Amino acid sequence: MSIAYTITTSEPVNQQIYRYLRKDIVTCAIQPGSLLSEKEVSARFNVSRQPVREAFIKLAEAGLVQVLPQRGTFVRKISAKRVADGRFIREAVEISVVRRAAQTITVQGLMALEHNLQLQRMAATRHDSQAFLSLDDEFHRLIAESIDCRLAWETVENIKATMDRVRFLTLSEVSPPERLIEQHDAIFAALKSGDADAAEAAMRLHLQEMIFSITPIAERNSDWFETP
Repeated sequence: MSIAYTITTSEPVNQQIYRYLRKDIVTCAIQPGSLLSEKEVSARFNVSRQPVREAFIKLAEAGLVQVLPQRGTFVRKISAKRVADGRFIREAVEISVVRRAAQTITVQGLMALEHNLQLQRMAATRHDSQAFLSLDDEFHRLIAESIDCRLAWETVENIKATMDRVRFLTLSEVSPPERLIEQHDAIFAALKSGDADAAEAAMRLHLQEMIFSITPIAERNSDWFETP
């Protein structure tokens, strides 16, 4: 927990702490199974325990931590079932989104996606995994916003925290950014041509990447995964 973050006055403190801790957990800077201390986190951010406690509650709702009475708050180990369930729900939402986007996306929406893809390629060249994951999320968010349904992306974001940990672990070998960018390119091409069927097929293939990547990752990091 040595990464330094700055608390600002731009948004509620508990939300900032939640976001920072979520990032540390997703990138495994705070490893699965680790104990989270309210006292230590409060000292780290130089805040009272109340916003930290509120952030812990939100992390628990996202499935990232578990509060055990009389024992403390622990970072949950990764659940393969929760990952699979999240992917299933995400696929259902995003396929509906991308089909509508193929019919309604504007020139401005396509330009935003194209710019995002350029930034993805730059992040991949720099081997900047965190920047790439952020741009990956933005790509999907932009598609949802193109149909004027930001709530669709917010719904996905609320269920994908466990998926994000696997995504981060797979970037080095199992699902390299170059392959994910190719899949994003296919989605973009289908949207640009207005082909809803092709957009659905490309999105489905992209989101199924998680199915094939989780097994080798679990085998390499067995201590970080819940036992079936």
